Amino acid sequence: MRRRARLLAGAAVLATLRAGALHAQTASPPSVVPAAATMPVWKRPWVRPIASLVVPGTGQLLGKRDRGLVYLATEVWFVARALAWSQQGRQLRSQFQTLAFEVAREQFTPTRVDGPWDYYETMGHYVESGPFNASSVPGQFTPPTDTLTFNGAMWLLARRNFFVNPDSAPATSDPRYQDALAFYRQRAFGDAYRWSWRDARLEMDTYAQTIHDSDNAFRAATDYLGALVANHLSSFVDAFIMTRLGHAGVMPRVNVLENPQTLLLIWEHTF
Repeated sequence: MRRRARLLAGAAVLATLRAGALHAQTASPPSVVPAAATMPVWKRPWVRPIASLVVPGTGQLLGKRDRGLVYLATEVWFVARALAWSQQGRQLRSQFQTLAFEVAREQFTPTRVDGPWDYYETMGHYVESGPFNASSVPGQFTPPTDTLTFNGAMWLLARRNFFVNPDSAPATSDPRYQDALAFYRQRAFGDAYRWSWRDARLEMDTYAQTIHDSDNAFRAATDYLGALVANHLSSFVDAFIMTRLGHAGVMPRVNVLENPQTLLLIWEHTF
């Protein structure tokens, strides 16, 4: 009896052990939370490059790299210089537009109407625009023939483009004449934009120089905006390398030479 009881007890223990092992095999393993899910947002790999692309230097500062201050300082300096040159360009533009109206245009029209950029560029090359219509007969349109004026030069160009002989005009009803006339109307300036620098050549020289200075100022502002984009990209690459590869990154060294048209940027890369 005792032997049989022991066998039964051993079988019960063995069955219990097998049941426990089977339960352990079929039970689902404990869930594992990814480390990235518990990581703060500012520590995630994609944050620093994006932050540096938006505001240069922020990705480096998030990674506790002091060179982020260099990117930030460079950004502020580029923005300040671009704004300064742009403001100077606008001031010079206002100056030459006012000079043009008061000296060369007001005698033809009392109302100031500012023209496009190419209009003011043309005013610096031609002493006079000439009349748009040289005819004094009501209802008749005759382009000017004085080639020393801008409108006269445009009519000469039209005749050369459409007439067999620019010095021999066909009938006004001829298609060639009508094409030349349409060409002239598209390029000549009307009486609202008529000008004359006659007896004011000194003012004309001042006007041309002011236009040149304004153009240079706007060009310098554009150069600094290009350097601004380069600073964003360099900071992005630096933060990307620093985050993904753990290298030192891209350390900027900036040399700016103002001529005032020359802007030289030097970037040193360390890997």
